[in-house]
Amino acid sequence: MLVTGAVDDLWENARGELIVVDYKSTAKAAEITELNEEWHAGYKRQIEIYQWLLRQNGFKVSPRAYWVYANGDAAADQFDQTLRFRMTVIAYDGRDDWVEPHIMAARECLLNDTPPAPATKCPHCSFAAERLAYAPKAN
Repeated sequence: MLVTGAVDDLWENARGELIVVDYKSTAKAAEITELNEEWHAGYKRQIEIYQWLLRQNGFKVSPRAYWVYANGDAAADQFDQTLRFRMTVIAYDGRDDWVEPHIMAARECLLNDTPPAPATKCPHCSFAAERLAYAPKAN
């Protein structure tokens, strides 16, 4: 399997370790000071996969990573061809010990002759099962 990623930025600390940095942007009234929503888990997995990939390529990688978050400021009276952002830097200590076992499990799944049974609590599996139920039958 070929596992790749496109890291936004790499910084280097005083110990010579690479620090993964990912840039995000949005436009919300609230300040963004932490990434604790359920859907932010994907951001964390993304960082950890980057850390794992760098380590697999022989680099010293810090467990500390950062998001540089640009939050668009919509409070201005007019646009005036200028976008203003409130910037936040959010630290995160990644753990990449889960990455390789999950990649190997995905590989095994892909090599099987039959797909796995749908998971009962998975919205994607439910969607696929419902779609198949209404699919035209082959003659």
